[in-house]
Amino acid sequence: MPVTAVVGAQYGDEGKGRIVDWLAQRADMVIRYQGGDNAGHTVMNEFGKFALHMVPSGVFNPVATCIVGPGAVVNPDNLLDELAHIEAANVPTTNLFVSERAHVVMPYHPLIDGLEEEARSGRDKIGTTKRGIGPAYADKARRVGIRMGDILRPEYLRARLENVLPDKNKEIVSLGGEPLTIEFLMERAASWREKLGHRIVDTMPLVQHAVQADHSVLLEGQLGVMRDLDWGTYPFVTSSNPLAGYASIGAGMPPTAITHVIGVVKAYSTAVGAGPFPVELLDAAGEKLREIGLEYGATTGRKRRCGWFDGVAIRHAAWLNGFTGIAITKLDVLDTFEEVKICTGYRLGDKVLTHVPDTPVYELVEPIYETWPGWMASTREARQWDDLPKHARLFLRRLSELVGVKIQFVSVGAEREELIVM
Repeated sequence: MPVTAVVGAQYGDEGKGRIVDWLAQRADMVIRYQGGDNAGHTVMNEFGKFALHMVPSGVFNPVATCIVGPGAVVNPDNLLDELAHIEAANVPTTNLFVSERAHVVMPYHPLIDGLEEEARSGRDKIGTTKRGIGPAYADKARRVGIRMGDILRPEYLRARLENVLPDKNKEIVSLGGEPLTIEFLMERAASWREKLGHRIVDTMPLVQHAVQADHSVLLEGQLGVMRDLDWGTYPFVTSSNPLAGYASIGAGMPPTAITHVIGVVKAYSTAVGAGPFPVELLDAAGEKLREIGLEYGATTGRKRRCGWFDGVAIRHAAWLNGFTGIAITKLDVLDTFEEVKICTGYRLGDKVLTHVPDTPVYELVEPIYETWPGWMASTREARQWDDLPKHARLFLRRLSELVGVKIQFVSVGAEREELIVM
């Protein structure tokens, strides 16, 4: 069976949880390969509705091994809260393991994150969720991070913290916060060790066995291409790489092991946070998309910025990831629009751009639209391609043409069965 990476093809919130949940029912292993709990996957199934922030969607498959990989950063308190919510719905979580190499979001990280964002003003604000993800990844790059495996080794952990905490406290105090103590952090770590210690393992042997045994492995990322640290709208990006190219690193396998890359994209566009978003609609159409699509952040509850489908950004995503197929979600949100639009290029003065430029230029572009007739009929009951209204099929074919990749799934609702498998 293949190793499949599922990647957000827009700004995040594309409905990856919906697609991963379906695929995970057929997987032997599901690995979260990057990111933290600053974004969530909304999943609806027979157990209920869940906003998964850190736990892989495969947790609802009792035979799948679920791994939080070394490319992720983990807030142990939030992970424990999420597990408690899942277990309260009578879903077993004994199949979840966390890589000992994954970095810890320590209590000082969200503290610094929030204080730094409050100190920014106007255009300097990044739109961070203040959950400490950026500072945790920064410490990882500076080689002063704490890893999950360190929690299992108290003496080693204390030595690491004695080196790190003085500088952290200087930063916290300079930003107007209260310093933390070694003892407070060691007590928190002792609690994590007691509750999570049995889940913290060397995940490499598990992953290697699954790949070599030709098991079905699913790689699950967070956010989307336009929030990628290198290829997104920097600095309005996340602190890791959601791209498929990072999936092998963040999971712990060679890149040649990945045989399929599925790009998940909404039939329109949404974004949370600051930064350029050329197709944003600040009118009744944008508000209608938000209200029908329930476009509010799964983690923060913030209103999502809404706009029409961006064919330029999707080509950018397709090239960078090498999509072998795409999953189009939330088609049903467009059911009551008399017309729908697709951005096919950007206007910059007297030039037309057909690629995503660097951020300072991206802030200046205006979208060029094609207008397509709406279908004014429900798609929620469709389970096969031919069940869709004619104009919906024409619209989807145009999206596939712009991406240059065949459609593999069309989602017409939030429930697991509301899916057309091509």
